[in-house]
Amino acid sequence: MSTMLFDGRDHSAFPLPHVEGDTTATGSSEFADIAAEHIMQFGLGFWASKALLSAVELDLFTQLAAGPLDGEMLRQRLGLHPRGARDFFDALVALGMLDRRDGVYFNMPGSDVYLDRSKPSYVGGWLHLVNTQLYPAWASLTEALRTGKPQNGIKEGVDLFDVVYSNTESLAKYARAMTSHSLPTARALAHRFPWADYHTIIDIGAAAGGAPVEISRAHPHLSGGGFDLPPLQPVFESYVQEHGFAHRLRFYAGNFLEEPLPSADVLVMGHILHDWNLGVKRELLAKAYAALPKRGALIVYDQMIDDERRQNAAALLMSLNMLIRTRGGFDYTGADCVSWMRAAGFAEILCEHLSGPHSMVVGIK
Repeated sequence: MSTMLFDGRDHSAFPLPHVEGDTTATGSSEFADIAAEHIMQFGLGFWASKALLSAVELDLFTQLAAGPLDGEMLRQRLGLHPRGARDFFDALVALGMLDRRDGVYFNMPGSDVYLDRSKPSYVGGWLHLVNTQLYPAWASLTEALRTGKPQNGIKEGVDLFDVVYSNTESLAKYARAMTSHSLPTARALAHRFPWADYHTIIDIGAAAGGAPVEISRAHPHLSGGGFDLPPLQPVFESYVQEHGFAHRLRFYAGNFLEEPLPSADVLVMGHILHDWNLGVKRELLAKAYAALPKRGALIVYDQMIDDERRQNAAALLMSLNMLIRTRGGFDYTGADCVSWMRAAGFAEILCEHLSGPHSMVVGIK
């Protein structure tokens, strides 16, 4: 395996434009006005976010994927009131999500690929969850910072996942949302690891199975599946069947908090470790080490915080999301993960950026 290094590049979600000069020292009103404008844009950032989330909720991009529409026809298709529709559509144009020519609206390329419900690349499931669960919960961030307690409406002492898994319908939606959130990173992972050296893969905490499907799609020699709680079996099997991989990928039922992990040449933990406190993180890594054969690999990927904790704003904000959503979860740096893997017994530990704010840490047994 070739050496991989955590690249330390700037993956900031909201980088402030550089303003030449020291506004404090010079007292320049021009520079101060520029800084104030950027501060105001940050403060009102939720306006743009909610416009996108509402567009996904309305299935606007799926409608336009079937063909461009003029404003009035699009308004009628979506069931919108005449008062705000034009401003809504044009705001999405200004935000780069739509384009308009001669009064006719159509998707921009990225919107067409990722926000059309009929395409396998659709990530709107995750945005639906953001809209219905995360957006309201983040209104209570200040309270979470003061108390250290989740702010998602779950009473004290009850775990988020106990609630999610208690309802079959909500579980299926949650699993699909998690899968759509992971798809871009899973596709990057399919091309950033030497899969030719391995034959079997099991995704730990697989949800609907997006990661093993995408990796298997790129590497026909691989087989394996996903490990998750028993209620997810029909969701996983349905997703795998939809994508034509039922002959290569199977579901492994179990609880990774209570049972040993299944064995494979490669185990994957994507968006898993950040859900838990440090003790559980260490326990899961130790279980993975025990389950792997000699020279087997564990791949952990998350929105990892840069080691200096200055650049990857998306990862730091995700860690705050864990504060709001879970009882003990938090995100972590690549260096943190390396140290935990070393303590679990892994001798060869490699780090690499995957996509956007995501990085992976690979441990070889």
